[in-house]
Amino acid sequence: MGDKKSIVVLKGDQTGQELLDEALRVLAPEVIGFDIEFQSYDLSLEHRRATNNEVVYEAARAMKEAGYGLKAATITPEEKGDVGSPNAILRKEIDGKVIIRTGRRIPGVHPVAGIFAPISVIRMAVGDAYGAKEWREGEGINEVSYRTESIDRKTCRAVAEYAFRHAKHTNGKVFGGPKYTVSPVYEGMLKEEMDEASKRYPDVPYEPQLIDATYALLLSNPGDQPLVIPALNRDGDCLSDLVLQLYGSIAGSESILISFDEDFNPQVVMAEAPHGTAPSLFGKNVANPMAMILASASLLSHFHETKASSASRAIYEATIEAVREGVRTADLGGSATTSEFTDEVIRKVQSKLDVWSSLQM
Repeated sequence: MGDKKSIVVLKGDQTGQELLDEALRVLAPEVIGFDIEFQSYDLSLEHRRATNNEVVYEAARAMKEAGYGLKAATITPEEKGDVGSPNAILRKEIDGKVIIRTGRRIPGVHPVAGIFAPISVIRMAVGDAYGAKEWREGEGINEVSYRTESIDRKTCRAVAEYAFRHAKHTNGKVFGGPKYTVSPVYEGMLKEEMDEASKRYPDVPYEPQLIDATYALLLSNPGDQPLVIPALNRDGDCLSDLVLQLYGSIAGSESILISFDEDFNPQVVMAEAPHGTAPSLFGKNVANPMAMILASASLLSHFHETKASSASRAIYEATIEAVREGVRTADLGGSATTSEFTDEVIRKVQSKLDVWSSLQM
């Protein structure tokens, strides 16, 4: 594979850390057939407090150098003046532009509205309603709240460009968009970039829709073609939560944060599961590791090397096949423990890679 790739491992809290450990078992060299160097940073709440978030900045710098990160779910304390969310710091420090969350069908889990093909939400990672300046004026019943939001063209272009590239890769359709009729100056900037990207990718199907129509049409979507939905930060946050639940479970999904070079090629890729730390499941060996394992598979696909691509495909297939064959954790109606599910995925990955190697696939 050439030079050994390095992945920055961002440790987390509670069940989030336990599931990260399961994903790392799948990435062991005896499973995937090649070595990866792992650099670990402890982003647990306790250590973030002890270092006043300096460990988060260190991890971000390491990711910028390595190009890849795998993050466990972390706790964001609610108290003002506490360490806050590490995700916000990581996004800013690596100049993350988009977050990709893909929902997909899990065998045996009934999707909503007959959806079968994957749906990916390509969301702005910065700007918009997040980090906006807010203030209030007046008193009592006459009090008024204000918020000043902003988006920039570079981020809009990154979202649009990656959406069309992703749709081309998945044979999907770019669908949806912002409420540009009501907000032609602000939200219209993303629509402008979507339209321009469609000219660069004339072979990619393109069906722009207003965000409210997008929500409604997803519920009547025939579900037979992969969809890729570009979105503003706030819209994408809400939309991805809906999309993942349309499949009946978020277990078959992963979340990817990407920063880009000047040609909008991925420069730093950080993968994680879309769920939280699940404190009620901590220490019980019953949580579902699917999303975290799929996050690791997605990360390998960005290596763009033959062995890594094969391993990525093997992990994706093994994870879904395990569920299809009845190896399921309790949330999917099964009785397998966390570690038993991972053991089955590992067995299947090794078997697939052995067979493909013998057939030179």
